[in-house]
Amino acid sequence: MRGAAGHGILTGMDDIATLDRRQGPHGEVVLRQRGAHFEIIANGCFLMDTSDGRSERLLVDAAYDTLLPGTTGPSVLIGGLGVGFSLAHAAQDPRWGQITVLEREEAIIDWHRTGPLGAVSGPALSDSRTRIIQADLVDYVRTAQDTFDALCLDIDNGPDWTVTEGNDGLYSPAGLADCARRLRPCGVLAVWSAQPSHAFEQALRNAGFTGVHTKEIRVARGVPDVVHLGVRPA
Repeated sequence: MRGAAGHGILTGMDDIATLDRRQGPHGEVVLRQRGAHFEIIANGCFLMDTSDGRSERLLVDAAYDTLLPGTTGPSVLIGGLGVGFSLAHAAQDPRWGQITVLEREEAIIDWHRTGPLGAVSGPALSDSRTRIIQADLVDYVRTAQDTFDALCLDIDNGPDWTVTEGNDGLYSPAGLADCARRLRPCGVLAVWSAQPSHAFEQALRNAGFTGVHTKEIRVARGVPDVVHLGVRPA
């Protein structure tokens, strides 16, 4: 479960309040408040909360650091919005150019625009570089024509543990080829995971990505969160 690693799972006897519950295209999504923090649940599975955010920030920073030196005003696609840590961190960095966020759940977008998660993402949402697109990431990378300097993908617990069954196609040879087509030459693919995946590292190499490597962030218990990175050749 994503929360068991760096995205955090809140423990203890904090009071839990359900703030919103909706049926989306892929099942039920719930926004809860536990103590001072908010958490998102999908189909009964804990996804993420606002208790930490280090690994979401690492996702964005690692992608930038892997870009070709001298890249000016790079554009980034963040998938998905979640609790907003990745978007907020990207918007705080003036080196990024356009920041596009894909989120398939209308409820999650609403929780940011008019709900309590705006406390995390509010300034980023009003940033002129930011655009939010409601779309399924797997479909988008397959059909869109837009290209980016970096893709920062955080829609699952990792390549080996998807939130919904259809997401596994993103990490397949065809899905990685789609990601490569959304990248400009020397663009960076960064994929968040709740645990390292040597099989996915090899999949990136098999798909033609170069400079494949993994960055870890230690967590309170269990295996570290990681960001898998690869570069589309020039």
